[in-house]
Amino acid sequence: MAELKIDAVVFDVLGTLVDEPAGLRTGIRALAPSPDGPGTERLLLLWQQHIEREQRRVLDGDRPYLPSDALDREAARLVAEAAGADAAAVVEALARSARRLPPWPDTVAGLARLAARFPLIGLSNASRTALLELNAHAGLRWHQALSAEDARTYKPDPAVYRLAVTVAGRPADRLLMVAAHAWDLRGAQALGLRTAYVARPVGDPPTSSDRFDLYAEDLADLAGQLGVS
Repeated sequence: MAELKIDAVVFDVLGTLVDEPAGLRTGIRALAPSPDGPGTERLLLLWQQHIEREQRRVLDGDRPYLPSDALDREAARLVAEAAGADAAAVVEALARSARRLPPWPDTVAGLARLAARFPLIGLSNASRTALLELNAHAGLRWHQALSAEDARTYKPDPAVYRLAVTVAGRPADRLLMVAAHAWDLRGAQALGLRTAYVARPVGDPPTSSDRFDLYAEDLADLAGQLGVS
């Protein structure tokens, strides 16, 4: 879209660039005794529901801020206990699986392609420590990676998106927020950022009332729409 003038691209990480459920499943399947297929999915849902609920409690002011790795340890403890494998070493190993998430097939090449044209900023609810390990494990390329920990809250709190605007030193409408989660894009949109939805199997699809600037099948499609060869 020729009218979309962008100075930097801001990326969500979890779900958008890495397959979070796949990494968590790997950690859950390593439990002894290893759960069967339905058991793995039940435990994965238990993990996801805990993280979503506790982040919401932080956003609602019902709980003091805790970084994502602390919430991951809580979730790992719940999952390990439910699986009957709650030894401390097992819980810690399971919690670390949240930092070892595989990239989507198009992620690494897509980031490299976009980085040749735009400054790239990662903006994640993952803690600073978790984000470091996530980036290293998945081979993510950034010019700057920002953690919601710096705002001591979670997306979609405006304070998190403001981190990217401040670092970029550009007006919000010159930044493009890219995510596979419509709720994340709505949060960025509320602060004035431009938005691009990238379809992922684990994302939060747009509703009929959402109006994002770009809709892409993957990062290659996004790069093409942004005129990146």
